[in-house]
Amino acid sequence: MAPDPRDAWAAMPPPHLPPRKRRAPDAAVATCHLSAWPLCVERTPVVVPHLPAVIVAPKRKGKFMEEGSVKMFLRGRPVPMLIPDELAPTYSLDTRSELPSSRLKLDWVYGYRGRDCRANLYLLPTGEVVYFVASVAVLYSVEEQRQRHYLGHNDDIKCLAVHPDMVTIATGQVAGTTKEGKPLPPHVRVWDSVSLSTLHVLGLGVFDRAVCCVAFSKSNGGNLLCAVDESNDHVLSVWDWAKESKVVDSKCSNEAVLVATFHPTDPNLLITCGKSHIYFWSLEGGNLSKRQGLFEKHEKPKYVLCVTFLEGGDVVTGDSGGNLYVWGKGGNRITQEVLGAHDGGVFALCALRDGTLVSGGGRDRRVVLWGSDYSKVQEVEVPEDFGPVRTVAEGRGDTLYVGTTRNSILLGSVHTGFSLLVQGHVEELWGLATHPSRAQFVSCGQDKLVHLWSSETHQPVWSRSIEDPARSAGFHPSGSVLAVGTVTGRWLLLDTDTRDLVAIHTDGNEQISVVSFSPDGAYLAVGSHDNLVYVYTVDQGGRKVSRLGKCSGHSSFITHLDWAQDSTCFVTNSGDYEILYWDAATCKQITSADTVRNVQWATATCVLGFGVFGIWPEGADGTDINAVARSHDGNLLVSADDFGKVHLFSYPCCQPRALSHKYGGHSSHVTNVAFLWDDSMVLTTGGKDTSVLQWRVA
Repeated sequence: MAPDPRDAWAAMPPPHLPPRKRRAPDAAVATCHLSAWPLCVERTPVVVPHLPAVIVAPKRKGKFMEEGSVKMFLRGRPVPMLIPDELAPTYSLDTRSELPSSRLKLDWVYGYRGRDCRANLYLLPTGEVVYFVASVAVLYSVEEQRQRHYLGHNDDIKCLAVHPDMVTIATGQVAGTTKEGKPLPPHVRVWDSVSLSTLHVLGLGVFDRAVCCVAFSKSNGGNLLCAVDESNDHVLSVWDWAKESKVVDSKCSNEAVLVATFHPTDPNLLITCGKSHIYFWSLEGGNLSKRQGLFEKHEKPKYVLCVTFLEGGDVVTGDSGGNLYVWGKGGNRITQEVLGAHDGGVFALCALRDGTLVSGGGRDRRVVLWGSDYSKVQEVEVPEDFGPVRTVAEGRGDTLYVGTTRNSILLGSVHTGFSLLVQGHVEELWGLATHPSRAQFVSCGQDKLVHLWSSETHQPVWSRSIEDPARSAGFHPSGSVLAVGTVTGRWLLLDTDTRDLVAIHTDGNEQISVVSFSPDGAYLAVGSHDNLVYVYTVDQGGRKVSRLGKCSGHSSFITHLDWAQDSTCFVTNSGDYEILYWDAATCKQITSADTVRNVQWATATCVLGFGVFGIWPEGADGTDINAVARSHDGNLLVSADDFGKVHLFSYPCCQPRALSHKYGGHSSHVTNVAFLWDDSMVLTTGGKDTSVLQWRVA
């Protein structure tokens, strides 16, 4: 479930019901004298198991209802939605929705998982760099500026290995859960990097939590694969991957295991290392036996962080103390040391084709070339913005690819320095907005970073850090100014072209969940978790704002907001599933259904409303869908949910259980969604996976 304040509400039991998603309709439905299914009047409601209960009210006058409406119940709360007059005479809940003729195809993945994963960046003979983020393995051709994607996983990928043939790839994933609560077991997928077809699936029902390490054997044709399960015992297993059969397994350590790998010349030798240990494993006769690495007179490090192999077969390790230790071939004792190789931990080691050793530092962010006598030949510091080195991979010529703990990938050399290749966010993402007239979009999140991206070059136009974690974003209709809402009640206006700060304002001291300019650019609405919407008048193309008033009436935090096309009013959703309408000029609530029933809305980002209620799935509790967006041509609707899925619907989406095309790629919750200005692309943001996915509409 998304780590959103709505969780606190979701945890509260609804009236007369335990807090369960799957349940029979509550008493509020049973006492209603309108048919739940199908459309008719004065009948006992039909119980529709596991669905948000939906009823249709006839045209009649009364205290709470003046015209026909659809009413949905979420966690026991009624959500009435007005049917426009032009649809009311013929509208029926029995009408079946149609799948959209359009589809989505993953076009580009922004981001890289370097914050907590290692050895996950390699150059293939095709010229593509392979790495992963969320549940997508990315093959990125830098020269052609093209990506391909392996989409076989259904949750976070945690590790990656390349076979000696440089074509076959193995990726291991974490354990997940479907929206129905069924487990998605952790496993390893072996796949072809040319065809992107899955060759084998290993370990279904065997691994416990996540596969944190994976590696192919190197000297026997690569017919074996080792994997480490992130369970309490951190079980090391060896597989004949082509036969999908486990050869042997053994408890590795109670402590964290960070690396598992085969020796390049000895097919029966494996090495694992991690917290306070390094083990040398012998694979003989279908059995695994281990010898502990002996530090003897040397200071035992808290963590052994990385391993590589020299031409003669010696093993080199880097540790949290900043030291390099050389372990003689076949032995478990240190034969040479380089103390203080880095200031802070040695996070990465790479042996180049010519035998040169390269190390990457954590705290000092340095990439160092070492001579055969372990003297420093040359070094370069990675810019602070990109963070410590996480992994180093050899490129063409003297180039190196460097993955960082701040989820960036750099390309360069120790001679020329490094430049940005892949920019990533570092923490959870929620803010997303598309430029009104350019192929650009903004993302922002908990990492206090705001990135303006080009959807064509797939690089940041600019990046800016701000003082507070960001939660929301919105462009002025001119595109010249960007509003960014933060979690502290502060919100900023930034110049889109220069990224300069135009103004900073504060409304309350709680999270700003939505910032939205009116279509004519005359107003700015700021929705807060203090249950209020603050309305500003806007001048000078968005550069000058003055508070007009605040809209008070919601009994829970504001979640979404849409403006009318004529900018006279707007509609809001709140955390307790309320839909309220507001007059922009007076900041007063509009209580007359006739006044707002036939309003043409400029956008459809509210997750509750007649035009979108078909997005809600069986068993929905009101917090499962985080965001929705309508295409500018009004034909498509995209939703982002808590189960890592993006759904594409036809619009309007006003039939229960509307049909949709469903797409994976994100892991855990998808936090936001938006169409580019010309509807050519859809952008989606991940929460914990920190990625932005760009989907082509076709």
